[in-house]
Amino acid sequence: MTLRFAVDTGGTFTDLVVAGADGSRSMHKVATTPSDPIGGVIGSLRAAAEAAGEPFGDYLKRGSMLVHGTTHAINAIVTGNTARTAFLTTLGHPDILVFREGGRMEPFNFTVEYPEPYVPKALTFEVPERVMVDGSVRLPLDEEAVEQILHRLAAGKVQAIAVCLLWSIVNPVHELAVGALIERHLPGVPYTLSHKVNPSIREFRRAASTCMDASLKPIMGTYMRNLEGRLRAEGFEGRVLVVTSQGGVMDAGNAAETPVHLINSGPSMAPVAARAYGGAETTLIVGDTGGTTFDVSVVRRGRIPRTRETWLGQRFRSHMTGMPSVDVRSIGAGGGSIAWVDAGGLLHVGPRSAGAVPGPACYGRGGANPTVTDAALLLGFIDAEFFLGGRMHLDRDAAAASVQRAVAGPLGCSLDDAATAILDLATEHMVQAIFDITVNQGIDPTGAAFVAGGGAAGLNCVAIGRRLGCRTVIVPETGAALSAAGALLSELSAHQQAMFYSNSAAFDRDGVNAVLERLEAQCRQFAAGPGAGALESSVDWVAEARYPDQAWEIEVPLRAPRFASADDVAALAADFHAAHQDVFAVSDPHSAVEAVGWSAEVRCRVASGDPGRLAAAADGRTALPSRRVRFASGWCDAPVHRFETLPDGAEIFGPAMVESGFTSIVLDPGTRAVRDALGSLMIEVTL
Repeated sequence: MTLRFAVDTGGTFTDLVVAGADGSRSMHKVATTPSDPIGGVIGSLRAAAEAAGEPFGDYLKRGSMLVHGTTHAINAIVTGNTARTAFLTTLGHPDILVFREGGRMEPFNFTVEYPEPYVPKALTFEVPERVMVDGSVRLPLDEEAVEQILHRLAAGKVQAIAVCLLWSIVNPVHELAVGALIERHLPGVPYTLSHKVNPSIREFRRAASTCMDASLKPIMGTYMRNLEGRLRAEGFEGRVLVVTSQGGVMDAGNAAETPVHLINSGPSMAPVAARAYGGAETTLIVGDTGGTTFDVSVVRRGRIPRTRETWLGQRFRSHMTGMPSVDVRSIGAGGGSIAWVDAGGLLHVGPRSAGAVPGPACYGRGGANPTVTDAALLLGFIDAEFFLGGRMHLDRDAAAASVQRAVAGPLGCSLDDAATAILDLATEHMVQAIFDITVNQGIDPTGAAFVAGGGAAGLNCVAIGRRLGCRTVIVPETGAALSAAGALLSELSAHQQAMFYSNSAAFDRDGVNAVLERLEAQCRQFAAGPGAGALESSVDWVAEARYPDQAWEIEVPLRAPRFASADDVAALAADFHAAHQDVFAVSDPHSAVEAVGWSAEVRCRVASGDPGRLAAAADGRTALPSRRVRFASGWCDAPVHRFETLPDGAEIFGPAMVESGFTSIVLDPGTRAVRDALGSLMIEVTL
């Protein structure tokens, strides 16, 4: 039987979900190896082979596909481990990366330094040329000046080059010429042209994504080659795919050529899995709680929202990718988040994390700081003898000592109260992150279901649901590896886009249709190339539109791939007004609509969209020993149910615990949980 593998490398654990041809699933979790992320991938596959009782090489040979979600790209940017990159821009515009878009978190707080540009001014060079907004050439490219710049780059040992010239998205002739000169004078040096990687109208965002892409090419090229090479050496002969920020997958070789698509690789898959488990008709709030971060996203009437405003840290204080990606908000709150008390006696949880090394104090690997996991262990939420299905034993005494020293002592409270405070504060951080992506965008969380993913999600998913006012909390059976499960369901995809301005009051149907036809040709080429042999192919069409004189656009799905009549233009305007009302709670139906960008995403389905089912636990136990658990009402003896062996339709009433080899789910008093036909635990929350 052929197998498909999906691996998600997180900050603390590496998750693997294996799909069999018969629809069966198996799930595995090993510690991430920060010094060698590929080693964690190989380790998870070894764990799967051992569980299957097969020699590792034979097991890998059965694999037809491996999908990998990685944080390698974003980690390289955050740690400054990218290539030495030069930025070439139009003469007179060297400060694009410095001025950015002018925003500040605190406009009048001048003690906060403005962030440094992604590429320093010392490596920014002005190219004599000028293309106008209509595509006409006002100043021809000075090739001799470009050659002189390239000689300076060679002397400065530049490792990558980003080229972003004004209005190259209308006429790329000068960018293409610069690219040809780079290949002639600096052969082998990777470079990125802005009109190819991100043909969007916003100058800073286009420049930022171009610079990020170029700076990542050397490191991600090496990573992808090593990944494929080591897998081949171990016996894997199938296709290697990588998760993209847009919620799809692409071949590892193509990903190495455009690594900017991998910056938000892992988190984009959680809403894909949530949609499969929660249905397309319901609004879903998706929380993915790992060891290091809490990632939150939404599924709105079956659609997964995207954004171009993706910051790699705090808004305005970090770098923006400028690329369309699944709208995911991340905060430093997870199982490994460190709890501490400041000099003023205020408790904090995160954003620092104990990570995989040394990990929480209870891991017994040298970690001394108390974490959310340590607090959960003290409250009885985690069984010290059944962590990771009994493969890892936790040290309760070490957890108690760390919480007492760093939290209970400074706060002057009991150990139980300190542990409860840590969980409560972590929950509040997560709730505020959810409010940011829901309430602030016109989504009422009380009408949504909360989908809990990640190994640490079960510790407070009911508390989060109650705090949000959600009446339903869904814990998928593969929820502990939700992103990896989503990667198995994802589709091979490519995002094609172009800029072309038109106003609904005087709509240029011929011009727009010509752009759409060109995008469709690119989609067909992808479907016939990387997407060849897919079970099904489709194209999603989107317009970037706004009201006249409005600063920002929103995405509006197109009903058809061409504008055949005035009715199609009217439909676009009506859909824009409705989308604007959805997002901003205001619209102007009598106003004209400006469309400035067009995009087509081709999606090639390479596997069934069925989430499949996990095999039941091998030992067949339906119940585990009951234990003392501290709920909000106090300590009580709580029955413990085995998640893997619960039959479909099984009903559980809180207070209780539901545990698997990968997660612990706390069912507060007054809750009712039922296992549905997809294997998910559907929890009814009393408000």
